[in-house]
Order: sequence, then structure tokens, then C-alpha cells
Amino acid sequence: MSDLGNTKVVASVHGLQAEKIDPDFEVQLAAYLRTQYVGGASGNENRSALVEMYSRFIASDGDFDGLMRRAIWRAVARQFGHGVRIGTGVGFKHLETFEIGDRVFIGSGSYIQGRFDGTCRIGNNVWIGPQSYLDARNLVLEDYVGWGPGAKVLGSTHTALPIDIPIIQTNLEIASVTVKMGADIGMNAALLPGVTIGEGSIVGAGAVVTKDVPPYAIVAGVPARFLRWREGYQPLE
Repeated sequence: MSDLGNTKVVASVHGLQAEKIDPDFEVQLAAYLRTQYVGGASGNENRSALVEMYSRFIASDGDFDGLMRRAIWRAVARQFGHGVRIGTGVGFKHLETFEIGDRVFIGSGSYIQGRFDGTCRIGNNVWIGPQSYLDARNLVLEDYVGWGPGAKVLGSTHTALPIDIPIIQTNLEIASVTVKMGADIGMNAALLPGVTIGEGSIVGAGAVVTKDVPPYAIVAGVPARFLRWREGYQPLE
């Protein structure tokens, strides 16, 4: 730890976690839930019952409720890693399309909205701050992504055509969003459909990103604009 005037510098916590395997009983519980509620001819109907069961464990921060949240996610998701923490009040849609890596943190009150024919991939050591909203119908967060509290991503927009009907009735265009390894999305920032955030880049708090961000760039503002390269980065000429 060091002091720089009124600023204190301390070691990272989440990003430096050691590898840790979840207890076997927890993995086996998830396997049992998957067998009972996800597999079989009536899988979709039973899966809905399991998702409803999730609501019993959503509000408490106790160890047992956290365990049950993880077990249900592991039972339903396509992939679910070790050392994942799911905060209170975390909601989801189409959990069966999620691929979650190891040592992922999802903060309280966040909502991840998938789509039945989509894919949500969240890599290893990703940190998602409280009150975040992820339109995850076609979303990739690579390893070591930091996602600030309240930040949002939108993966679709209405065509607004034809002009003589309400916009909300027009077709949706779903566009993939990718945040590359080690990038950091600031608090209350918003990523719009189709953008790619480059490796190691920083999106400032409250920024609205409407176009791709190059690797190791710092962007901010509404709409987000390039400010400078990160210290120590030498862009190719």
C-alpha cells in the first residue's frame, strides 16, 4: 500500500484471485438439479420450475442462498466455472444460453438478458459491478474485463421502418457486442449495438460508446471520443 496525497493505492483483490475449485458436493448438487429439472422430454417446463425456485434464494446474502444461486446457474447454464459469486437480486433471462468462466463476480441488482437463440459468454476473472444491465443476446466479455457499477450494454435497435408505424412495432436488428481481454468499462457507461471494445482499453464513466474502441485507448464523453493512449502503450504507425 502507498499514499499519493489524498489517494491511497492498494493491491487488487478480484483480479488476483488464486484458482479454487468449488466443493464436490456443490457440483454434484448442480448435477442433480440438472437431471431433475433440465433433462428429459419435458426439460423446458421443468427448467422453468427450477428458475422459479431461484426466486427463493435471490434476496439473502447468506452462504446457503449464495450456494443455491450458483447451483441453479450451474444446472441451467451451458457452462459454469468455479469460484463464481452471484450477488443478491441478480436476475436473468434465458440462462440456458450463458457460458460463465471461472472467478466471475456479478454484483447485486444486476440483470443479464439473454435470448433463446443467442449466446452470452463471460470469461474468467470478469468483475460486473452492482446494478449493471447486460443485453446478452449476442455478447462476449473476455477474460479480466472490469464492468463498472450501473454500466449497460444494448445489443439491438429497432429499424424504425416503415415510418408510419410506432417504432416499437418495427423489426429488431440484433448486433453482437464484444469487450476484449482486460478492458475496463466505467461506471454508468453505455455500449450501443455492434461495438467492439479493444483489448486493455478504458471507457470512462458515463460514456456512450457508439463505435469501436481501439486497443489500449482511453475514451470518454457522449458520444465517446478518443482522449489518449494508455501510458506505456506505443501504437503502430
